[in-house]
Amino acid sequence: MPLLMMGTLALGTYWLVRNTPIFNAPEGAKEVSHEVDYFMQNFTIKTFDDAGKLKSEIAGTEARHFVDTDILEIDQARIRSININGQLTTATANRAYSNGDGSEVQLTGNARVVREASRDGQGKETPRLEFRGEFLHAFLNEERVQSHKPVLLIRGADQFTGNVFTYNNLDQVAVLTGRVRGILMPKSPVLPAVPGPR
Repeated sequence: MPLLMMGTLALGTYWLVRNTPIFNAPEGAKEVSHEVDYFMQNFTIKTFDDAGKLKSEIAGTEARHFVDTDILEIDQARIRSININGQLTTATANRAYSNGDGSEVQLTGNARVVREASRDGQGKETPRLEFRGEFLHAFLNEERVQSHKPVLLIRGADQFTGNVFTYNNLDQVAVLTGRVRGILMPKSPVLPAVPGPR
């Protein structure tokens, strides 16, 4: 009798296990790791405005894209940006970090940004402007450059240095703070015409 009861209990348990519905625990969202999902070598990326005109160009020897941050890390970066007035700004650095749409770039190691000289509609000349430092953060759509590290600013023949730096090209205002130094070169005087012999 005890053996029969044990057999019945075992069969009942087997039937219960086979007929019990299985509920899977919901799978958690997979965590995206900081890994390269693609890379490029000796590349150029161009962006165009709605009219088809070149807006910006980013080139380098190698680039790595990180899927979790949508950041493109570029070695030996060379960047060209053209604003709505056709004014050219170039940037170079040992390494650059660009966001997904290329509107924001952080330059590190021998960073250099140059806005070429130009003339406005009234013929007024805007001198060449250059920024140099170990770190520059450029906002291309807003035409701004800033740095929390020392920067050399060269405007025409004048030079300024400061520990913290911001520049807005739309307002054409540069702010240097910290230990600021400047060298202002005198403008060559306009000499009156010497009358010739009569």
